[in-house]
Amino acid sequence: MLAATVLGSGMASLDATVVGIALPAIAHDFHAQVDSMQWAVDGYTLTLAGLLLLGGALGDSLGRRRLFLIGCAWFTVASLACGFAPDVGFLIAARALQGVGAALLTPGSLAILQASFAPSDRPRAIGAWSGLGGVATAIGPFLGGWLISAVSWRLVFFINLPLAIIVMAIAARHVPESRGEKQKVDVTGAATISLSLAGLTYGLIAASSRGWGSAVVLGSILAGVVLLGVFLYAENRNPAPMLPLGIFRSRQFSAANAVTFVVYGAMGAIFFLMPVVLQEVCGYSPLEAGAALLPVTALMLVLSARASALAARIGPRLPMTVGPLLIAAGMVLFVRVDASGNYLTEVLPAALVFGLGTSLNVAPLTATALAAAPAEHAGVASAVNNAVARAASLIAVAVLPVVAGITGDVYLHPGELARAFHVAVLIAAAWCAAGGVLAFASIRNPGREKVKPSPARNRAPSGPAHPRYCAVDGPPLRPGVAAAVAGPTLDGGPAAATSPDAGQEPRT
Repeated sequence: MLAATVLGSGMASLDATVVGIALPAIAHDFHAQVDSMQWAVDGYTLTLAGLLLLGGALGDSLGRRRLFLIGCAWFTVASLACGFAPDVGFLIAARALQGVGAALLTPGSLAILQASFAPSDRPRAIGAWSGLGGVATAIGPFLGGWLISAVSWRLVFFINLPLAIIVMAIAARHVPESRGEKQKVDVTGAATISLSLAGLTYGLIAASSRGWGSAVVLGSILAGVVLLGVFLYAENRNPAPMLPLGIFRSRQFSAANAVTFVVYGAMGAIFFLMPVVLQEVCGYSPLEAGAALLPVTALMLVLSARASALAARIGPRLPMTVGPLLIAAGMVLFVRVDASGNYLTEVLPAALVFGLGTSLNVAPLTATALAAAPAEHAGVASAVNNAVARAASLIAVAVLPVVAGITGDVYLHPGELARAFHVAVLIAAAWCAAGGVLAFASIRNPGREKVKPSPARNRAPSGPAHPRYCAVDGPPLRPGVAAAVAGPTLDGGPAAATSPDAGQEPRT
């Protein structure tokens, strides 16, 4: 189960980062400018972030394993379309379709773990999921660089085919089906949140070429904000919403997602810019640029599960405070990267500090967000946390290059690109450090609660003693069936006679 969920979500994460190392090759091949490179990344992130909530709700309703398998198949077909793209417009459209498949499989992977593992084992399972999934994210640039250097950037999309086949084979055999509360598909919610993100993203990216005062830019951003308000209003009025707004009544859940938005936004922008700078400014090959970030991979592999266990023991507040501050420190060290491109003195120290902070932050952040949500909303909670992370990256990739001056064909001018990159990492570092401060101010370590015995188990039976009962260990599915869950007896005693199924064969 863990292998299937890690490989599935890792496949989606891999494609979110592997394209970064391929951007210079794609741009040179298609003679594209910075805004097209942004759309090659954000076209994927847009549909992923916009439909993650729908994917989580559909998984809770129709079956998490079923949606996970459908998402894997969809993602694979879209990946093949990306690999055969004849121009940049086709590639962006295919990337958007890829995001739809990722939106179906990503929330299901984490919700499957949340619903299937015992509470005592969940922190370790989620830690392993976060750590190994983070490895997939971090190894993306290295794998992409090797494939680009060996054959072509197109191979970074074709590699998904064998991975998807393995994932679907494991999931079909070993992953149990699980569901939450069944509900109608919230088409209005899915449409409004997707269009809202599309409007915001288009306006922010278009600002690089049209200017912030353009009617198109302002109109798109305004439309995105209005549609976001419509989404929240519709969800509040809908009896079966895609996003139950009541889930945000938990201060811990809201705080964890606020920290997610801040930290993942800063990280997403740096992962977008770093491979381009290493190739265009430092003169690294695609393989060298990808290998430059391998220390991040190694640290996440070694430390993520330990960070999750530490957070479970001492509480998530300290790791979620120190982690973003270390990530910010690593970003500041990237200011030293220049045309010389010396790996040992310029890139490696920054990568080590960045990786240490990421390892300390990711698993506790994910576990805290999920633990604060009700179990029946595991899919929705997973989708919310993923959607917040993707939306943050989506907006940061659209905004930060424009603010730092990385527009047009500036990537073809190494000196200008280096200066703009230094501005970008300082902005991202300040933003990420703010995430650490926010975590310190808003995240609370859960108190230790004594487990109270279930009244149903301690209740004295009325009538003769009947020691043998069905081994049902869990809450009733509906409030009205508590008596049925507490009984009937296997030997047909009084509990069976007073249950709603009296006279029928006892059911477990």
